[in-house]
Amino acid sequence: MRVKIEAVAETYRLTSKGYIPIVLRLVKDRKKKVIRLGISIEKSYWDATKNKIKPNCPNFEYLENIITEKLSKFQKQVLEFQSIGKDFSLNQLIEAVERPTKNISISDYLNSVIEKLTKENRIGNATHYQALYNSLERFTKINQLQFVDIDVPFLNKYETYLRNIGNKNNSISIKMRTLKAVYNKAVKDNIVKKDYYPFNEYNVSKLKDSTPKRSILKEDIQKIISLDVQTISKRPQSLLQFSKDLFLFSYLGCGINMVDMAHLKRSNIVSTRIVYKRHKTGKQISFLLQPYALEIIQRYENSNNDYIFPILDDSIHATAEQQVRRIKKVTYVANKNLKKIGESINLSIPLTTYCARHSFATILKRSGINVAIISEALGHSDLKTTQIYLDSFENSQIDEAMKNLL
Repeated sequence: MRVKIEAVAETYRLTSKGYIPIVLRLVKDRKKKVIRLGISIEKSYWDATKNKIKPNCPNFEYLENIITEKLSKFQKQVLEFQSIGKDFSLNQLIEAVERPTKNISISDYLNSVIEKLTKENRIGNATHYQALYNSLERFTKINQLQFVDIDVPFLNKYETYLRNIGNKNNSISIKMRTLKAVYNKAVKDNIVKKDYYPFNEYNVSKLKDSTPKRSILKEDIQKIISLDVQTISKRPQSLLQFSKDLFLFSYLGCGINMVDMAHLKRSNIVSTRIVYKRHKTGKQISFLLQPYALEIIQRYENSNNDYIFPILDDSIHATAEQQVRRIKKVTYVANKNLKKIGESINLSIPLTTYCARHSFATILKRSGINVAIISEALGHSDLKTTQIYLDSFENSQIDEAMKNLL
């Protein structure tokens, strides 16, 4: 499609001196953009028939040079795009001319983010970004995709594509939230102007289904504690007991997740507390060891491993990728065993390691704990908001609240 680029006078817009601004007008696919040149003249010096400044205008040559130079840059960029057969938007054209040193494709930028996260051993996050890259690569020509191309129509088309290939709301939400995070990083890195930001109009939160109930009652926790796993299955009892212990330690440990539990070492035991940094955020967490949680730790004391739980072994799981695979495998096995445990005590929902996080917060909330400590974040897919609240309180307040767990 042909691009029309011309100098025009905005006769309807006057400066404080009563002059009319001279601008470049770009037209493509019935869409228009205006490039301000920072020059203005008296209306009488504008030739409306020829769309030019009249030769008798003061500083005529200087003004003409500004117009010609900018016009030439845009025309040259159009020819460059056409020479490589690139279909482009006006936003892309403007970015290429106005900010040539930052003309980075989404493909290159995503790869740089993935590489950085991998080097920092943030494999979980890197996996999300890689999944987004793979998805965009199947959807469009990602090597030609610029951030300015990601507008509301693009996002709507991408959402439709994801639905057509069978993605559900939560899966689409993860990809869109990751894309939004990438865009935010690009704005911060001055790759794209905030003027083009599409996520103020495209509402990512609309995609998220309400999270199914994942918490159980305090009475159910007591049933799990009292349960003799030998009555459940002929499968290796150690695996059932281990799965039970992981669940209960998470519940009694402020909802600690599997990744952080797997990385706990004996050096994280400080007096009667567990002190560690969250693998995901780097924030320091400290909680008092409840008597039953201490029993669980003592059950695995004979291990030669530095880790509290026999999940990771540095001689086997040396890289971050190997650790991620190992934790996923252990979580999968634990959830299969927990499902059996849940069925044996007639739970109405499948018991999983994640139920422990929700149950920790829900039971404290039902016990009358201040909502500033236990927030309404249980409708979310994680307890990040709750943890933010918890971090703002003294350990003594959290310790007192945790007495309500059993």
